[in-house]
Amino acid sequence: MPSAQGRTQIVNRLKSVDGHLRGVIKMVEEDAYCIDVIQQLRAVQAAINRVNALLLADHLDTCVTTAIRSDEPTERERVIGELLRVFEHGADAAGSRQ
Repeated sequence: MPSAQGRTQIVNRLKSVDGHLRGVIKMVEEDAYCIDVIQQLRAVQAAINRVNALLLADHLDTCVTTAIRSDEPTERERVIGELLRVFEHGADAAGSRQ
């Protein structure tokens, strides 16, 4: 879980994304020009990427740091494995778009 400060930042950004996405939905409902919709969707994607970056930074600063400093090798292996799986999945998704 994110720290209290991280959680506030993440929730605020997600609320902003939610509002922006609602605007995109309205654009589609009102038959807006396709390129305008695509540009707005790219802005939503960029905002979500920023949320992911904030969440990852917070996770590294808290959960991962605690696990790495732990005396339990299985805990260290677990968090490193989680990170690898997330990034492998991201690489797979990026490769499928090319």
